[in-house]
Formats: sequence, C-alpha cells, structure tokens
Amino acid sequence: MTENETRALRHAAEGSVLFHSGLWGAPLSFLWAGSDGGPAGHVPQWVAEALTVLERRGLVVFRVVLGTRDVAVRVTEAGMQVLGKRSA
Repeated sequence: MTENETRALRHAAEGSVLFHSGLWGAPLSFLWAGSDGGPAGHVPQWVAEALTVLERRGLVVFRVVLGTRDVAVRVTEAGMQVLGKRSA
C-alpha cells in the first residue's frame, strides 16, 4: 500500500471524506466533510485516486443513494485491520 493510500484510508477512518454520486449533472467526486458533516470542498486528485483504489480493494465503502445527498466514505473491517497493522 502506498503512503497516499494509507493517508486516504486514515482520512476515511476519521470521517473526513464524503462521496458525491454525480446526480443532477455534477460529476462523481470525493469531498471533504466539514465539521457539520456537510461538504467542505473537493479533495485533491491524489486523495480521490487513492480512495478509488481502496474501494476496489474492499478497504473503504460508500453506499450510493438516490438524490443529491453526499454519503460518508466508511472504512471496512479489512481496512481497519490494515490501519491497525500500520499504526502498530
């Protein structure tokens, strides 16, 4: 796992990342979560790329819902195990 992937996984574990489904003409994207849980701007490209890789590996998950609501990116049990090994 790259350093960027590890950092992105930590951001997701902290609840700092949202996923925007791309409905209503806006592109699919990852956003920072503000202190109120709402969107607070787009994440840098490297974070988006790392989160895409992590999702494909089953380390993070996001449940796409109909409508315009952004959803939290969650770390899976497998992702938590990876984080545990990295911090040990």
